[in-house]
Order: sequence, then C-alpha cells, then structure tokens
Amino acid sequence: MMEPKLKNYLHLHFIVFIWGFTAVLGKLITIDALPLVWYRMLLATLCVLGFIFYRRYNLKVSRKMLFSLIFTGVIIALHWVTFFGAIKASNVSVALATMSTGAFFTALIEPFWYKRKMLAYEIVFGLVVIFGLYIIFKVDAQYVKGIILALISALLSAIFSLMNGKLIQKERPSVISFYELLSGAVFLTLYLVFKGDINQELLKISSTDLLYIFILASVCTAYAFIASVKLLKYISPYTVMLTVNLEPVYGIILAFFIFGNSEKMGPLFYLGGAIIISTVIANGIVKNRRRIKKATIE
Repeated sequence: MMEPKLKNYLHLHFIVFIWGFTAVLGKLITIDALPLVWYRMLLATLCVLGFIFYRRYNLKVSRKMLFSLIFTGVIIALHWVTFFGAIKASNVSVALATMSTGAFFTALIEPFWYKRKMLAYEIVFGLVVIFGLYIIFKVDAQYVKGIILALISALLSAIFSLMNGKLIQKERPSVISFYELLSGAVFLTLYLVFKGDINQELLKISSTDLLYIFILASVCTAYAFIASVKLLKYISPYTVMLTVNLEPVYGIILAFFIFGNSEKMGPLFYLGGAIIISTVIANGIVKNRRRIKKATIE
C-alpha cells in the first residue's frame, strides 16, 4: 500500500501535469482562442454545476460576493483568451515560459494589495525576471506577439489569484468556480453577440476539437481545480506553490514530444526560461523561510 502522504504528493504532480497539458490542448484545437475559451467556460460551468448538485451545495451568495465573483470571472476569461492567443501566435514553449512571470507579477502587486512595504529581495528577483524576459525577447522576432499576449495573461492570472485568495476564505471553491466560469461565459457570449459572431460558423466545430475542448473543460478545468483545493487539506500551500512552478517544465517537455521541431528553441530561450522559473522558485523558498522565522519569533 502506498503511504497517504506520497499518494497525495503524486496526485499533486498529476494535477500540475494536467495543467501543463492544457497548453498542448490549446495548440491541438484548431479554432481561434476566443471561441475556444467560450466553449471551455460553458462546458466547465456545466461540469462544476453537476458536481455542486451531486454534493448538494447551496449556491446562494451575498450580493457583494456575487459582484466580486462576476468581476473575477471576466478577468479569468480575458486571462484564458490571451493565454491561448499567445500559444497560437507563437508556440507552447514560448507561451509557458513567459507565463512563468505570473508569480513575479503576484509578488509585485501583493504589497499594494495587502498594503505592506515592498521587500528588497522582491525588487532584486523582479529585476532578474526582467533580465530573463529580455533574453527570451531576443530569441526571435516572430514570437514577440505571443510573448506580449503571454505577459498580459500572466498579469491577469496574478490579479485573479489575489482576488481568489480573499474569496476562497468566504465561500466553497466549487461555488466560486461555478459563478466565475458562468460569468466568464456570459461575458464572452455578450462580446460575441456584439461582434455579430454568434452564428452557424461558431457552432461548426469538428468532433476532434469538441473532444479536446471537453477534456480541457472537464479534466483540466473542473477536476483539476476542485482536486487541487482538496489537496490543500493534506499538503502545505508552500509545497503546492513550488510544485505548480513545474507546470511550464511539464508543458514544454510534452509539447516537444508531441509537436517536435516546431517547439525546438535555441539555447538562449532555455536560458531565459530557466532564469525566470528558478527565480520564481527562489522567491517561494525565501518567502517560506521568512514566514517560518516570523512564526517562530511570535
């Protein structure tokens, strides 16, 4: 029998592997980023709603909470649209390596969000991440659009992560997910209606794309989110955070095996990516040591 601790840790790596596979699915799906996210959010909403009905959770939330969830849902929708747009404008490797800056943006915004002073090491790490990005930008001009979209996506992910950090303390993760996914789906629907893109062309989707989107919505979205929150009962947030930083590594390796030479990049790209990921991990380690030291003093 496998020990519970090892089982939970392997489960966490499996979830991070699934998140890395999300980018691969985004490349495999042939439709544009916006309709892709629209389908994803609609199907994921239904999946989470099914889970809520199965567990008999109450969907009632306060008006203030509802407005916060709607706003966060719109941010998530924009995050996914720019993320998949980055993949289609460049490739999986470029998008994922650049998306690693999400933790850097979180560290940058966090002091203002929680009204505290910015620490010296956060500024140093920020400069190192910028240097890593500079190296990636120098790789090839054809990837600039993808890098910019991925940077916007990373910034949006930092914003909704900080917002969810407060919302998760007041409501069930599945209920939060339902309202955020539904809000994002409604927002994209209104945008498509405004543009006049709700037509037969939007509904013409191949069976292969539909299968990939269903996997994306059910396994990579609904299941992965609920399972990751459940794991927080058994694994420390610090361990979860460090393991999640392996997402671009898993995704880049998967993309290389699936797409071959189209994902092969020059040495400078991998150097820049390694600098960003290493800095993000180092930031997590320093933060955890400071937290332990503070708790010991108190």
